[in-house]
Amino acid sequence: TVDESELLTVPDGWKEPAFTREDNPKGLLEESSFATLFPKYREAYLKECWPLVQKALGEHFVNATLDLIEGSMTVTTTKKTFDPYAIIRARDLIKLLARSVPFEQAVRILQDDIACDIIKIGSLVRKRDTFIKRRGRLLGPKGSTLKALELLTNCYIMVQGNTVSALGPFSGLKEVRKVVLDTMKNIHPIYNIKTLMIKRELSKDPELRSQSWERFLPKFKRKNLKKRKEPKKKNTKKDYTPFPPPQPESQIDKELASGEYFLKERQKKRKQVQEIKAKQADAVKRRQEERNKAFIPPKEKPVLKTKKASTEKKIDIEAIKEKVKNAKKKKLGALAEEEVKLKMAADEKKKKKK
Repeated sequence: TVDESELLTVPDGWKEPAFTREDNPKGLLEESSFATLFPKYREAYLKECWPLVQKALGEHFVNATLDLIEGSMTVTTTKKTFDPYAIIRARDLIKLLARSVPFEQAVRILQDDIACDIIKIGSLVRKRDTFIKRRGRLLGPKGSTLKALELLTNCYIMVQGNTVSALGPFSGLKEVRKVVLDTMKNIHPIYNIKTLMIKRELSKDPELRSQSWERFLPKFKRKNLKKRKEPKKKNTKKDYTPFPPPQPESQIDKELASGEYFLKERQKKRKQVQEIKAKQADAVKRRQEERNKAFIPPKEKPVLKTKKASTEKKIDIEAIKEKVKNAKKKKLGALAEEEVKLKMAADEKKKKKK
């Protein structure tokens, strides 16, 4: 009986055996080829490092050709190629070279435990300014955020134009893709970096490998600081009623209700003139009141009368006399009478001795 947790975990240091010629001695049946275009600014670099590319692919019996006129790179299998996946790795190699990845890093794709991922980020954000800002956030100040991400995922990451090229183990590539997509969705990469750091420490503990890590991982809530601006005029919907609104009264109906309909033309004109005169009189009166406001004196504050000091209080003369006597006996800073006599006697004794 073997524990199920042991069956699910891969032993430390285990590697899949390499694919050799003995596994496929007859080679491949058909010839496969892949081609990719490269930008003009990469032409000088590719021309310089192309012999190294041919040498690296030659070990896997894959031919590589560089066409500077068309601006393309092509890789094809040969009769000696025994590894069917070698052409896929060669295709990824030329893709990485076209995306400004240096040859020293791109050649690692030919190893069995290394893979690559080219993430397209150009169409994830609408505005160009926002896209540049978020792409810069992924790089960090002086490339510090990208360097931290590389150390945590063991991947090489290259941000170039509208794509992010990553090269490394499969588990690291999965984390890199998540961080890049979250950054483009306006989630700062520092949150994902903190989570990766915690996971890295938890993976070192053998007891926690088979347990859930949800309780250790931080939970970040998105906060929308900017509130939506409310319109000044709010259109409130009226309650729906199946009945139509009442029909408005016509001018004739109003005249019939007030009795004007039955008046003669002279009487109607006279009434209109009276109404106009009444309105004019009200307007003149209102205007005259506004003019008279300037001549109205402001209200003065009432003057407060100061209360005279009450001299009716009786003065205690005897108490004042006692205070004066005490002051004569004991002045401020002066010695008492007995102390003065003792001091004078001491001075006379000193004079006699001399």
